[in-house]
Amino acid sequence: MLPTFPNTSHWLVRISEVFGDCTAEIMAALGAAVVRKLGTEYYLISMGNPALLMDSPAAMFLRWKMPVQHSWPCNPEQMPSFVEKAAQALFQKFAGQEFQAIFMGPLDAGLANPYYRKLASNLRGRTLQLFPPQIAGFKEIESQNSGVETLFCLVGKEGLFAGRVTPRAANGFYPGGTKFISQAASDTISRAGAKIAEALHYLLLNRSVPAAGKHWLELGASPGGMTSELLKRDYRVTAVDRAPLDKRLDGVTKLQFILGDVTEYRPKAIFDALLCDMNGPALESIAQVKRLAAHLVNGGVVIFTLKTPGAVGFSEINGLYNVVVQTAAEKGLKLVAKTHLTYNRLEFTLFFEKQSNSAA
Repeated sequence: MLPTFPNTSHWLVRISEVFGDCTAEIMAALGAAVVRKLGTEYYLISMGNPALLMDSPAAMFLRWKMPVQHSWPCNPEQMPSFVEKAAQALFQKFAGQEFQAIFMGPLDAGLANPYYRKLASNLRGRTLQLFPPQIAGFKEIESQNSGVETLFCLVGKEGLFAGRVTPRAANGFYPGGTKFISQAASDTISRAGAKIAEALHYLLLNRSVPAAGKHWLELGASPGGMTSELLKRDYRVTAVDRAPLDKRLDGVTKLQFILGDVTEYRPKAIFDALLCDMNGPALESIAQVKRLAAHLVNGGVVIFTLKTPGAVGFSEINGLYNVVVQTAAEKGLKLVAKTHLTYNRLEFTLFFEKQSNSAA
């Protein structure tokens, strides 16, 4: 079921820099016009049909989207008493309206200068003092109901932008997108660990994640970054790859490693979830997911990395995506969500769920 979008003509959307060359085609698919670029990845756009933000070929290129129901174009660093004035303006605009929480973030989260991250925190603190206790008392950002509106705000050198939208429609619990997962720990095997951690966080927008103790089948596991992250979450993992796993995973309980080609793997077990981050052509990878879906429980989740090497530009990427989704559907795997995560490069993460009436 698609989320309901506010009937607002102006939106703030985020497009990863790696797809900057596709911006014109993305806007055409949305029937939108760029009003102004903000920061390095945000675009203030004007459009007539907000439903296209979810249901169009452009949708998976949009990392985050927010209706602009209030804006204050200015340079906060040069605006005396910016926090107080902005907080009062937000209260005047949104007081008495229904939403579950208020969260704020910087327009350019990756900037080395922490000024706007601190400014967003200070502005949220002052704004919450003006709103009722049930809103002011909402502390845990990941405890939001993904189907209930939140007041999101982004602030940067171009000013303040705010709007009410559900986290699911915005494509993230956090202002600007998904939760950043650090990969700086000394025991990190690869960036893929952060990628699956972010993917599981994102999945909560659309459905529950598999409970601890559930059994995952992982295709293309080497060197083991994702495997390690799943094990940390107390899952059982059967991992398959032609290349060995990192030595740090030797002898780990709850892990069975199959050294061999995925195409030759013939499991006897039934799995609760399937993870595929295989290198190589996407159509070959989804063919193996389709084959092995017979060993997935009804309602089981599939997390699939759609890798796009060989697909050039917006149209070819979407063509590849459509074939992958259709191939999955042939085995009863229904697309639940799609997105471009922080740790995705020229690739997307797709989420499927096995339907109870699918054939074995």
